[in-house]
Amino acid sequence: MAKHGIEVHVIHSSSVAVSREHKRAKTDRLDTAMLTRVFLGWLRGEHGHCGMVAVPTIGEEDAKRPGRERESLVGERTRIINRMKSTLARLGIRGFKPQLRKAPQLIEALRTPEDVPIPPNTLEEMRRNFARLTILREQIKAIEDARLQQLEDAPQAAPNAMVRLLASVVGLGVETAYMLVHEVFSRTLRDRRAVARYAGITGAPDESGSKRREKGLTKAGNARVRRGMIQLAWRFLLFQKDSALAQWFRTRTEGAAGARKTQMIVALARKLLIALWRMVTTGEVPHGVVLRQAA
Repeated sequence: MAKHGIEVHVIHSSSVAVSREHKRAKTDRLDTAMLTRVFLGWLRGEHGHCGMVAVPTIGEEDAKRPGRERESLVGERTRIINRMKSTLARLGIRGFKPQLRKAPQLIEALRTPEDVPIPPNTLEEMRRNFARLTILREQIKAIEDARLQQLEDAPQAAPNAMVRLLASVVGLGVETAYMLVHEVFSRTLRDRRAVARYAGITGAPDESGSKRREKGLTKAGNARVRRGMIQLAWRFLLFQKDSALAQWFRTRTEGAAGARKTQMIVALARKLLIALWRMVTTGEVPHGVVLRQAA
């Protein structure tokens, strides 16, 4: 539509205020009238009526596919491994690691605590699971190799340059850098608050009169970024112990009066996300963060 000169706006559905009556009339005609009303208010500059969705281009959306596909494949690999472990546990066999490459040969010699071999149907099921694991490993490796080749072929392209810059931080790998760039940093976000809101790691205050309380995380943003940032925050504490952010975290969690680490790690994830966003947009390296030496 945009190519034909038509201006396109997509209203964010959760930004439209609706009546909270228990039973209210809802028809297509009423919904159309309501959307028209809030859209005209938005066009007049009254942004409290509704919010608009930033629609990515086809290229931007396609750039996210390798990372998301890899995440799906890794999840499928984990499910198969857990299923194989539970199958062996029913036979009383524990400690076997199906993820090992020599596991298909080792399983032939496994015996139950009663000193009997694995039943034939169960053994055939395990062999088929090993075949699936082999296919998944090959597909994951193909995605990772293609991504590394892309970084080598066009190192100065805007997304690739940001990935290389983030991957230079000790403790932050290519996979996490790739996810952050294509899920967050490639978008046009106006300030640090917008960055934190997009990841869904901001608070949800509930204030009414003299009542003041926090309802926890909003969880309204990108769940993939939120999970990745909390995992990165824990890893950041291991590899960047002398950084200002790690010292800030330890200061507030040490001692008997310190805050719970599971709560403060979310605050650290939010600060770390904003610091990395500033790093790729302005070149400002977070204070005390150690970078890898250029090859």
